[in-house]
Amino acid sequence: MKRVFLIVLDSVGIGAMPDAASYGDAGVNTLKAAASSPRFDTPNLERLGLFHLDGMEWHGKRSAFEGRIARMKEASCGKDTTVGHWEIAGIRSARPLPTYPEGFPVEVIRRFSQAVGRGVLCNRPYSGTAVIQDYGDEHVRTGDLIVYTSADSVFQIAAHEDVVPTAELYRCCEIARAQLTGEHGVGRVIARPFAGESGHYFRTAGRHDYSLEPPSVTMLDQLREAGKTVIAVGKIRDIFAGRGIEEAVATSGNAEGIQRTLDYMEKDFEGLCFVNLVDFDMLYGHRRDVDGYAAALSYFDEKLPKLLDRLGPEDVLMITADHGCDPSYEKSTDHTREYTPFLMAGPGVTAANLGTRDTFADIGATVLDLFGIAPAFTGKSMGR
Repeated sequence: MKRVFLIVLDSVGIGAMPDAASYGDAGVNTLKAAASSPRFDTPNLERLGLFHLDGMEWHGKRSAFEGRIARMKEASCGKDTTVGHWEIAGIRSARPLPTYPEGFPVEVIRRFSQAVGRGVLCNRPYSGTAVIQDYGDEHVRTGDLIVYTSADSVFQIAAHEDVVPTAELYRCCEIARAQLTGEHGVGRVIARPFAGESGHYFRTAGRHDYSLEPPSVTMLDQLREAGKTVIAVGKIRDIFAGRGIEEAVATSGNAEGIQRTLDYMEKDFEGLCFVNLVDFDMLYGHRRDVDGYAAALSYFDEKLPKLLDRLGPEDVLMITADHGCDPSYEKSTDHTREYTPFLMAGPGVTAANLGTRDTFADIGATVLDLFGIAPAFTGKSMGR
């Protein structure tokens, strides 16, 4: 039985890529920012080789490390969650997914409003918790939908469950997803139901993401075609629109994501368990909370020995990221264009530093190689 557990530490970048300035991200370094906090404590990641990666001159090194490691360069254009995960799985995106720092164009909103039969409020980048406080009363009074975006390529729709039942909100999202293609093909349309009274609105658990389907073959497709199990933990299913995934479980945050992964480690299957731990990005990166980010990394590091201890003799654990989100960067609250780490460990893994790789797709190629499958995309295995 051979299993790969691939964990994406969402937004844990390790330094600006050469083209970062063209994205407005000169000098960013998510990991270095987190390491400046007194709450940063990652001895287990260090033992695997995190601080032996290229570009880690700012941090001291152990004399030896135990993992198979590399610094990953993003070949795709962009710094988005979807683009980053797609490249890990083998897709190179020639252009970034569209974002809307000034809100969506009038024609996009008009067409959507006409199709759903409701007006639209807000239409600009906004905090998801703040937008329901600021527009919730007007929404409850009028029934108009709260449409907003963020630094990500997203079209988010918020509605009170007593005003717009969740099933109706989902229908509106499906209409938006069908309309938002081509030039305006955002990565995700997201349903954001909420409840509560004026001044005390709160988001409920009915969130649902409607993603673009990957435009070409991925490692998930190839694994399924070869009869392997593909399990998604966290928002992986949404990122890939469910394609190539046999079993999936949503999570409320990093703690549940790690526990679900540990649970799957107790099960018999042959294939991939693909995990996203979102708190780094969602709770701390975008909110520019250095100490919170550091504490989240320390929490993961604390749980890492349990993950390693549950690996079987043929199993492999891989740890990487999809982009950066430097919590100390003051110019914006957006993602940041950064290299990402790759750490691989397991009973049969040979320690080595593989330098800087040309594409995240080398990760997907490595996963496939472990199962004897040749990748149907550009990517080179990093061996074992």
